[in-house]
Amino acid sequence: MKIHFKFTIILLCTLCSQSFGQINILKEKIEKIIASKNAVVGVAIKGSHPKDTLSINGNRHFPLQSVFKLHIALAILSQVDKGKFNLNQKIRIDEKDLLPDLYSPIRTRYPNGITMTLSKILEYTVSQSDNVGCEILLRMIGGPEGVEKYCKESGIRDVSIKLNEEQQQADWDLQFQNWTTPKVANEILKVFYLNKNHLLSKASHRFIWKVMRETKTGKDRLRGQLPEKTIVAHKTGSSGTNKKGITAAVNDIGVVILPDGSPYFISVFVTESTENSETNEKIIADLSKTAWEYFTGNR
Repeated sequence: MKIHFKFTIILLCTLCSQSFGQINILKEKIEKIIASKNAVVGVAIKGSHPKDTLSINGNRHFPLQSVFKLHIALAILSQVDKGKFNLNQKIRIDEKDLLPDLYSPIRTRYPNGITMTLSKILEYTVSQSDNVGCEILLRMIGGPEGVEKYCKESGIRDVSIKLNEEQQQADWDLQFQNWTTPKVANEILKVFYLNKNHLLSKASHRFIWKVMRETKTGKDRLRGQLPEKTIVAHKTGSSGTNKKGITAAVNDIGVVILPDGSPYFISVFVTESTENSETNEKIIADLSKTAWEYFTGNR
């Protein structure tokens, strides 16, 4: 009996050691990719097993940019679940709402305005990162403060949402007031994807993950080098480049579904980058591919 017990302990220790060793190998590969780039990169990865977790610059503040549209959508859906809003309710978007200096597929398609359902506005805002839709949703939910309050009430810390899109795009320095950390971004993905505490109804839960699977922005980021039919539910964020050639934000956070149906969570933020846009996106794609290879056993 004692011999059997000792053997079990040794086996468990060996397996733990191997697991830690493997995740450290993944971390080394990621660090090697990052090391040659003129950028600050934050990454957090979490698999189904507790030991399949790592982060680099995981607690550093990174500008959210359009990643915060996921937070806005979650806050809106929480109010849908409480009966304050309805996904089928009609919302009028007038010409005055079609702000000319903001990226907006809605404005491009409907230059004279349009009446649209709340569900459609959410789809435009999350899947296509529409800024006109974003501003409308923010007004409905009580502004940036309402979204940050919802995050805090949901147990999500280290998230600062102070400004809307119009404000943060009007002044380069202001965008840094909307920030999160890679670790917290991953935690949001995990908490809302698993939905163990029923923060969203089943219908709202299905809706937001369907919308994120249909994300059209950042196709060369998290999903860029993954097998074609891989399911990736994600939200991107991007800034422009200032006169010094510095890019403040190229982001992508998402849930990736493995061939066996299990998820892993990955959040990548690139800031203070003097690389070109293709290189910034390739950083994310390379890290995503490296994580995929780790979780699928192609190490």
